[in-house]
Amino acid sequence: MSAPGSHKRDRDAAGRPRNARPRDELGRPLPHDAAGVTGLPDDLALSPDESLTMAQQLLDSGRAFHAHEVLEGTWKAAPEGERELWRGLAQLAVGLTHVRRGNAVGAVQLLRRAVDRIKGYTDDPPHGIDVSWLVTWARSLIARIEQEGLATLTQDDLTTHLRSHPRRSAPP
Repeated sequence: MSAPGSHKRDRDAAGRPRNARPRDELGRPLPHDAAGVTGLPDDLALSPDESLTMAQQLLDSGRAFHAHEVLEGTWKAAPEGERELWRGLAQLAVGLTHVRRGNAVGAVQLLRRAVDRIKGYTDDPPHGIDVSWLVTWARSLIARIEQEGLATLTQDDLTTHLRSHPRRSAPP
């Protein structure tokens, strides 16, 4: 028997763990009775194009944790030859989540992992993903975090474009 006030882990019909706890905009779990931000369905299945569009919208609105969930779903459904790219994109979003949570060490670690995974796709990136830009941007962000910390970073510093963007300037 569970202790009063405790909650068992939520599971779906197949017995897989699901977390039905509300979350804040940074993906942190809140108490069961709290009002959180609207999350994404656990079974969200998007095409690569839909995934990139939704993830970009979430990144633009400062919801990197939720962008990670979108990209993670695509990673798990991707063909073998693209899995590391999608996994790296999901890690990029997790790195941004760590920045927003104030965790510089975690941010740098995840951003480095993301770069290591996606850089192999630079020569022939699928789905219009601007891998070259993302690698350059992430490395620049890593350097800034290591040199200046998190305090000077702005929303613009933490927003990137997953696909080619004609009016983009080079990272600082």
